[in-house]
Amino acid sequence: MSEQGALAGIRVLDLSRVLAGPWATQIMGDLGAEVIKIERPGAGDDTRAWGPPDFKEAGFSAYYASANRNKRSVAVDISKPAGQQLIASLAQHCDVLVENYKVGGAARHGLDYATLGKLNPRLIYCSITGFGQTGPYAPRAGYDAMIQGMSGLMSITGKPRAEPDSNPQKIGVAMVDLSTGLYAAIAVLAALVQRARTNRGQYIDLALLDVGVAMLAYQGMNFLATGVAPDRPGNAHPSIVPYQDFPTADGWMMLAIGNDGQFAHFCRCVGHADWATDERFSTNPHRVANRKTLIGMMSEVTRTRGTREWIKLLEAEGVPCGPINDIAAVFADPQVQARHLRVDIPMPARTDESLAPAVPAIASPLRLSAAPVDYRLPPPALGAHTREVLRGVLSLSDVQIDALAKQGAI
Repeated sequence: MSEQGALAGIRVLDLSRVLAGPWATQIMGDLGAEVIKIERPGAGDDTRAWGPPDFKEAGFSAYYASANRNKRSVAVDISKPAGQQLIASLAQHCDVLVENYKVGGAARHGLDYATLGKLNPRLIYCSITGFGQTGPYAPRAGYDAMIQGMSGLMSITGKPRAEPDSNPQKIGVAMVDLSTGLYAAIAVLAALVQRARTNRGQYIDLALLDVGVAMLAYQGMNFLATGVAPDRPGNAHPSIVPYQDFPTADGWMMLAIGNDGQFAHFCRCVGHADWATDERFSTNPHRVANRKTLIGMMSEVTRTRGTREWIKLLEAEGVPCGPINDIAAVFADPQVQARHLRVDIPMPARTDESLAPAVPAIASPLRLSAAPVDYRLPPPALGAHTREVLRGVLSLSDVQIDALAKQGAI
């Protein structure tokens, strides 16, 4: 455990799987917490098998690796009483527990907050479900794709309804799951701060649907202010013009012009300074009202040069712009490389003492000057730390651990 990490000394029991919960606990692990990941013997987290692509020598998929570094894997069968007792014992030695069972699932195994909170009143217990612990949908399972639809996010993603092939689109990653993980980490950190004042833990109820609706942000507020459901804006912004993709001679670029001054700079740069004083375009509300006309005029101009040439010219004038990269171009970008957004985490030594290949990872965006994140552990092999954790945290002997293994509890 890193002595420099902001969460050094905090122990997290991770009973979650797939993405939202593991994303939250990985953030805590990056910040220095000790994370003990509980997995099913013989199978582990579902995402271990969500490949290809796979890191075959390491025994897990790229998907699993994306959310499970800085954790130790302990294989416990919680359907067995001995396994349930192990989890309850571990919870008494932990500061935080994160789980994402369906409502009532943890209680069936005697691992709910009502039970574990009595054993450890300082425990911060975070439950992540599709729909929360209350309401008519509470018993239902929830998954990112369906929540993107139910929350309204898909209704505002994709081409405008009037255009051909304008089906609603989901976001290209599981954004509701990832955002729920972020909210979970924030909630846990807040609970840790409060516990420092009160010496008591608390229960956190997080729902993917709640997070999806919260992510509507200004689009949701636009509806609340007007009573009119927003259309899909495509790559355009509903409230700012010009703020979207534009064609170039060899592809596309994004312009993110956020104020009248930036628009004036753009107009001078492209040889149409008169646009900035034209009553139709002189202010953002006027540009929004005359969006179609202005975008058509701008597109005719942007098609006359290549993307790189435009970006060089516009950046020199302080006009926010950028290419539309594929992911290969992202990791080749000099800024991405300068920020070291790819890291390589060495795997443990093999039995022949040679080093296994390092596992690549996307770096944490958290940059703390006094407590930097640390990539201490690669994603673990299934059950790789079972004995280590049971000996070190619960002080079990090898004889006791062997007995648990014979029972099938680990």
